[in-house]
Amino acid sequence: MTYITDAKVVSHRRVAAGCRRLVLAAPDIAQAVKPGQFLHVRCDGGTRAGHPRGAPTSVGRIGLGWVGSADPLLRRPLSVHDADRERGTVTILYRVVGRGTGLLAEKRTGERVNVLGPLGRGFEPPGHPRQSGHPCQPGHPRQWVGHRRVAIVGGGLGVVPLFFLARELSVGVPPGIQPANAGTPGHSGVPRRAVAVFQGARTAAELDVVDFSILPVDLFTATDDGSRGHAGSVVELFLDTVCHEPVDWVSAAGPPGMLRALAGALETLGLSGEFSLEERMGCGIGACVCCSCRIGTPERWEYRRVCADGPVFPAREVVWE
Repeated sequence: MTYITDAKVVSHRRVAAGCRRLVLAAPDIAQAVKPGQFLHVRCDGGTRAGHPRGAPTSVGRIGLGWVGSADPLLRRPLSVHDADRERGTVTILYRVVGRGTGLLAEKRTGERVNVLGPLGRGFEPPGHPRQSGHPCQPGHPRQWVGHRRVAIVGGGLGVVPLFFLARELSVGVPPGIQPANAGTPGHSGVPRRAVAVFQGARTAAELDVVDFSILPVDLFTATDDGSRGHAGSVVELFLDTVCHEPVDWVSAAGPPGMLRALAGALETLGLSGEFSLEERMGCGIGACVCCSCRIGTPERWEYRRVCADGPVFPAREVVWE
């Protein structure tokens, strides 16, 4: 179910230069949303015709009609950073880059923000353990039978939706994703957890925008300038690490260059996974098809809409241009 509602601002604060964290009271969306999905946020102060503020209603019954300011005309697609199903809140973390997000940044606690969501296809890690051998040694005995460990790889602000995924997998562990190796010494001499997060950024300050250290995950960091963690790309760090601490599945989001390099790494390692793609969106519901991408094989592909068919796609099916 998708909802459109005037959500009350619970809190709204600066988390880094140009980045803000917005918590909205939206119980229906909080219950329905899955990691990787997004909200389409109206950034002006318009009101919905014929419906009182704060009354969530399904899109199918009311359409998308609005009255009020048409500036900016289009909503802004913003990934769900986290959701608290008990408190009925959803959190988005965004960077102020233009007029729309600039207006959104002016919203204060207690004001209302109209949101449409949850939208898109979210992450769907496998619910069953998969066999995997040592990825760096072809022909190595499949000694990791039944091993269950998900890697989450993100770069820049691409990590925003991955926080929700990491928390759901590590705290609210779904059936089939269990820390089966808990208590088993890993390469680092400590028990490995069910979720390994690889976070990359240009600088240490950018890493701090999303704090994975508060979650029960194994965290690996990389910075371009070497100010924290591995000095270099997060894909390099991922490759170096999984040679010693194998994973079974990879979920990722980030810049196209990073995802393209990671796709090559997964093919080399024989790993499967899923990528969340970023494209400029208009309607957010698949009508304008301005966010199309190529999905299939290099020889046989078709255009899919990132907003409606994605933003999460099987990693092996993304055709890079």
